Amino acid sequence: MTEIRGVYTLWLRETKRYLRDRVRIFSSFFQPLLWLVIFGTGIRFSGTIGNLTYQEYIFLGIIGQTLLFTSMFMGISVIWDREFGFLKEILVAPISRFSIFLGKMLGDSTDALIQGTIVFALGTLLGIQLNLLIFLEVLPIMLLITFGLVSIGLTIASFIGSLESFGVIQSFINLPLFFLSGALFPIRGDIPVWLQIAPSFNPLTYGIDALRTVVLGNAWVPLHDLHYNLLVVGFFDVIMIIIGTWAFSRRK
Repeated sequence: MTEIRGVYTLWLRETKRYLRDRVRIFSSFFQPLLWLVIFGTGIRFSGTIGNLTYQEYIFLGIIGQTLLFTSMFMGISVIWDREFGFLKEILVAPISRFSIFLGKMLGDSTDALIQGTIVFALGTLLGIQLNLLIFLEVLPIMLLITFGLVSIGLTIASFIGSLESFGVIQSFINLPLFFLSGALFPIRGDIPVWLQIAPSFNPLTYGIDALRTVVLGNAWVPLHDLHYNLLVVGFFDVIMIIIGTWAFSRRK
């Protein structure tokens, strides 16, 4: 019971802290909007995307980008907690390091999910056919994607001592994950071989492919079966949670 209460308390703290930061919510909403409106309409992509417009194609990629960037950025909370001494208070609490990591991971994943939901709602303004049923199907997939990505951010932050260093490492990981996920361009067809191979090692590739499979339906030819995509993302989540828990257990 103590472990569950500890997880819930950490989840509630992270969620409340995010919801109270109106500036961060607005800025995180504005950036994807620019990508969708300017980048999505300003580029006339000639690759093979079937009957989809480029804006329809990029829409789910930008949701993946939002989940990625928001999830990874949440790791900065570990550095802030360390600077203000709150992390020491958490670490001496009578709960396991796994529960501490799980509470922060679930709280940060909830924050990223809220941000992704806001961007998802933008699709209706852009003329993309969405409904409540599709949203309910997409919601657990988005949450599953955030678990592993948040765990990466928390793991990195547990080893990094400064905000500046965290920002550099975060960008170093974020950008390859984003650009090699098929979010902006198809990763099959007439492209270099290495651009077709590299995304297969990227967990975000499978997450975005799952989102497109659910939202676009028959208009999208998936890279893999939906269940296979979810299995890969789930396996990645488990591995990152194990690594993140180990990273937290090293802290004194």
